[in-house]
Amino acid sequence: MNFKKMHGLGNDFVIFDARSENIFLTPEDMALVADRRWGVGCDLIAVLEESDKADIRVYFFNADGSESGACGNASRCIADILINESKKETCTIEVNDGILNCRKKDDLFIEVDMGVPKDIRDLDLKRGEVSNPVALDMGNPHCIFFVDDLEDIPVDELGAYFEVHKEFPEKANVGFAQVQDKGHIRLRTWERGVGLTEACGTNACATVVSAVRRDLTDRKVEIEVDGGALTLEWREEDHHVLMTGPVAYVFDGALNTV
Repeated sequence: MNFKKMHGLGNDFVIFDARSENIFLTPEDMALVADRRWGVGCDLIAVLEESDKADIRVYFFNADGSESGACGNASRCIADILINESKKETCTIEVNDGILNCRKKDDLFIEVDMGVPKDIRDLDLKRGEVSNPVALDMGNPHCIFFVDDLEDIPVDELGAYFEVHKEFPEKANVGFAQVQDKGHIRLRTWERGVGLTEACGTNACATVVSAVRRDLTDRKVEIEVDGGALTLEWREEDHHVLMTGPVAYVFDGALNTV
């Protein structure tokens, strides 16, 4: 089975194309592929299939083999594959939550319309240094805490705790955000089924929505993650979230299926 290894700001993916060959992987197989010692190594696996609603249908799987509803950084990478194939400037991707519209902004920079956030609510949760997060759905569940000093936050400990909190029956991606000014946020993310990641596109989307909701930032911000920076905009006229960031190709490879 052939694959591409790509990443968006260090958030890395193994991408299988089921349009050109049969791909069958059990959750255990996917966890092995994602393992950084025994497999290829990645945060997430994406499987591409034909679609009658968009240019492509994509299924996402976390590093533990569980299915993920959405992935912003992987969507940018897949969009770049499609745009290079078609020689066009735009493409559409069908995911569990609907259709993502994507367009090339610059060399290796892609903008993805991640759609409208759902189920936005404030939660009365507290542990250690963090409290009162915003919860919402960006194709998968998110929980965003705003903190005064991100360097003082034990992200690993708190992220692991809130990922499986009873408030989130499907688990959650947990973000810890420090607002630097009206146009800049520093963010670290604990991703469900993965752990601490260099970047999480949907969590960055959830963060800008949460920040605007609490009047902490403008609607368009730069979000600095461990792997670099993303530009996010929560558009006022239609409430869609636009995410712009880079993509990178790492290598092509093949798995021995024997």
